[in-house]
Formats: sequence, structure tokens, C-alpha cells
Amino acid sequence: MSQLTRLRLRLTPRAESAVVRGHPWVYQDAVKDQNRPGLPGELAVIYDRRDRFLALGFYDPDSPIRVRVFQVRKPVQVGVDLWIERVRQARALRETCAVFASGTSGGRWINGESDGLPGLVADRYDTTLVVKLYIPGWLPVLEDISSALSQELRPRFLMIRLSRNLAAIARDHWGITEGFRGDPGEDTVIFEESGLRFESQVRLGQKTGFFLDQRENRRRVEAMAMGRDVLNVFSYSGGFSVYAARGGARSVTDLDISAHALESAQRNLKLNASHPAVHSALHHALQADAFQWLRDSPAAQYSLAVLDPPSLAPREANRIAALDGYARLAAGGIRVLRRGGILVSASCSSHVSDQEFFDSVRRAAQQSGRSWLESWTSGHAPDHPASFPEASYLKAICLQLDP
Repeated sequence: MSQLTRLRLRLTPRAESAVVRGHPWVYQDAVKDQNRPGLPGELAVIYDRRDRFLALGFYDPDSPIRVRVFQVRKPVQVGVDLWIERVRQARALRETCAVFASGTSGGRWINGESDGLPGLVADRYDTTLVVKLYIPGWLPVLEDISSALSQELRPRFLMIRLSRNLAAIARDHWGITEGFRGDPGEDTVIFEESGLRFESQVRLGQKTGFFLDQRENRRRVEAMAMGRDVLNVFSYSGGFSVYAARGGARSVTDLDISAHALESAQRNLKLNASHPAVHSALHHALQADAFQWLRDSPAAQYSLAVLDPPSLAPREANRIAALDGYARLAAGGIRVLRRGGILVSASCSSHVSDQEFFDSVRRAAQQSGRSWLESWTSGHAPDHPASFPEASYLKAICLQLDP
């Protein structure tokens, strides 16, 4: 790659304007011309219509997002010092927001493009830092970014994970595989969140091992759980259930199609059994398809239901079907709630807008024939900033039935 001339691109006027405004993605059809074919992971310099430097980013010929921009307007020297500066800025934001306050040793340090490090997330679990890479641009500079993260965040253990689409090229072209760099840590790490203990399967778990982005909503559920029978649908590792139990729930029921997920939820409850409220809450586990169970189970069994499905719209083509799915889930959740019950429904689909999602849940409530009151809506947690529309994926809405 070093023997090639620098990859130079020019964009359509519309795309050029979007980059100037700070949008970090350049799509395939936005590239008007380039001086040669680009290689996966190499740096691309974008020039404006007057042949002036416009931006710098990582090129990927195999993705519809051709360039992930990390620098605009002012040229910079790409190296460890630049990555140190970006990591330092991200750390300062989390320190300002007190993400890692007393009782919390799990959270996100780096959130990709929104922290100026596109295609990279870094999550802290106690003394282990899990870095997940989604684009090939980080593979040739892995030593530099690893050094920057280690220097600024000072983890005891550093785990590198790769997205599925990246694993083969990382292995075949750069000899990079997933695993700990430096001293080997444990594959399962126990960390704290809001004074509660959870396990993160940092090597094999989904995402980086735990769904840290729902922390604020878990706290909201805890505040509403006193004396309630709580149903946690798509429970995964039981985060909402543990919070609800500490909040004084009479019972918590985890519903998931995965036996492995239900076992993880049981372990997380046991990790917090020393807390009197968690210990006294009854716990049930249901292994079933959520859509079918919500449709066919007896009505009015619970007084608080949490619906937190995986993304129902991984692509734009799935958006309409996803909205129907969210509406069906909300209808089922409402059906199993008693009078005065609370519904908390969440979406992690970036292709579904906040308004579309909220409206689908509201329509389900309207069509139920029951009276309802909207209590709150929420978006991203402070350690998961979203600086451009496509990065905004998380939203939740809370309704009280028969208020």
C-alpha cells in the first residue's frame, strides 16, 4: 500500500456539503471520481471542487459506505498522537457526565464516529477494556490505536473483537485475530453498574459482552417497580429484571428464546442476591418466542412489562415490517398488563425514527381500547452520543394503562 500514490477522491456537490456540515459517511454513489481503485482500510483524502483539502477518512471498497471520515477541513498527521487526542476528548466527555461515578465500573469510553473514531467502540468492564472494530481502516493502525487507548484509559486488560464482516480480512491480510493483547484476562468479567453486579462475556457475548446502552432506562424501570410483577421480554442477561428486583418488584419474569440468555440472567440475579430486595423478589424464566407468547398467553398477568427486542430493522428494507413488529409487540405487552400496568417499549433500530417508533406504540395503545397516559420517552445515554442521524438508534417510551 505504501508504494501506491495517495488515494484521492472528489464528491458530488451534495455529498461535499454534507461532509462540510460534519456528516462522517461518504456513500458509494457520492464519489464523483478517484485517482485509482482503493484498497480496504487505506486512507483516502477528499478534495473539494476547488481542489482544496476537504477531509480524511478510511476507505472501504467492499462497503456501500465508501469512506468513514474522521478529519474535516484541516489536514492532520495520522498517527498515535492523533488517536491519543481523540481518546482524551472522549474520556473528558465521560468524566464531565460522571459516567463512571461511584458504584459504576462499566460503560462506554468510545462511541465510533460520534467520538471521532469511526467504526470503533470501546467499552469498559471493570479493569478490562473491550475494543470492537467494524471497519478495516483500523487493522493497519491497530498498534497505534491500541497504544492510544492503553495510554489514556489505562485498562489492565485489553480485548480486541472484530465484527463478522471483518474477521476474514483481518486474519488473511493482517494476521489479526480476536483476543487479549498483552496480558490475558478472564473471558467473563464481573463489573458494577449503579451499585449492582453483572457479568460481561467479553470474548463471546453479544456486542462487547453486555448491553451498556440501556443503563438509564434500567434505572427508570427500577424507580417504577415497587410492588409490581415485572415481565422482561427479550430479557437476554436480565439487566432490567435485576434493577426491577432491587426496586422492590414482587416478582420478575425473564422471557427469552435462548436458554443461554436465561441462564445468564439467573447468574446476574445470584450476583446480587445479597441485596434484600433482590433476594426476596420471586424469579421466573420462560423460554419462548416472544411474539407468539405475548399473543397466546393469558391476559392481565403483570403490572409492568419491558419490551427490549433486538433490532427489527437491520436494513432500510426492513423498516415497514419492523414498525408492524413493534406495534404487535406493544399490543401483546398491553394485553398481558393488568389495570394500572406500565409498558416500557424500546427500539434499537436506526432505520426506524424516534417518531415512527413512538407512534407505533401509541397506535397499539389506542387500538387496545384502554385508556393510557404517556409517562416519558428517552434516547441515548451520555456515554453513547449520537452526532449524526444514522448514529441515533436507541429510543424508549413508557405508557401507563388505565391511569
